[in-house]
Amino acid sequence: MSTPAPVLVASDLDRTLIYSAAALGLRGPDNRAPRLLCVEIHEGKPLSYVTETAAGLLPELADRALFVPTTTRTRKQYRRIQLPVPTPEFAICTNGGHILVNGVSDPDWHERVTARLADECAPLAEIRAHLARTADPAWLLKDRVAEDLFAYLVVDRSLLPGGWLKELAGWAGERGWTVSLQGRKIYVVPAPLTKSAAVREVARRTGARLTLAAGDSLLDADLLSAADRGWRPGHGELADEGWTAPHVTALEEKGVAAGEEILRRFIAASAPSPGSAASGASSASGPS
Repeated sequence: MSTPAPVLVASDLDRTLIYSAAALGLRGPDNRAPRLLCVEIHEGKPLSYVTETAAGLLPELADRALFVPTTTRTRKQYRRIQLPVPTPEFAICTNGGHILVNGVSDPDWHERVTARLADECAPLAEIRAHLARTADPAWLLKDRVAEDLFAYLVVDRSLLPGGWLKELAGWAGERGWTVSLQGRKIYVVPAPLTKSAAVREVARRTGARLTLAAGDSLLDADLLSAADRGWRPGHGELADEGWTAPHVTALEEKGVAAGEEILRRFIAASAPSPGSAASGASSASGPS
């Protein structure tokens, strides 16, 4: 019997499945502090967590489906994360700029992405020059470039002028770039640089029969739109904007409670349908 086509689960990480100490304040209705497992340490300091319940659900998900972490993080930032599952066969980093195959970036995919950006968008240097001219040192904490693909700023949100972000979004949009505010970070990303494009490529390679997705930010909207089914938490940019789609469920849960609920939904949706010839979904290694 042939191996059944996998269910592909493409999930954002930060503030969707994993949470910083600051984001842990986003608790569920009972407001109880959960028991946590640290999944990221940087320079000797713990940075990101999942709940112990989520840590138990992740291996179950990896057994049922092809789990593909899908993040705006750079490859270096992604590799700091140690989830309680075997290393995924596929991961998507830098908002779709890199597809990792067994931990190694696929050079052909990256070349295709960079060629498209050069054809369709204003150059990164122009974006950075504009940010340098308009960002005020009073609220700008850091100015960063992610693998020569996009720019982001770390800001003091309490001092960020109300109209500055809107003006930036308008200016960037005219040049083929999008803007997203996530926590203290303002991302300025080329519009064609999307998680959904990379997920479609992974689905093509693996022959996935169903794609499930989750995310909380505007940079995840295209990912959710392209999936067969999706979920967004009750916090984040998408929740603030009231964004949804017919096949996307807007969860009430916030913070780490949302992370647990998303994993439960993934697992339930990955279960084989009654009468299926397969006894279960394929493992995270994908079809053989």
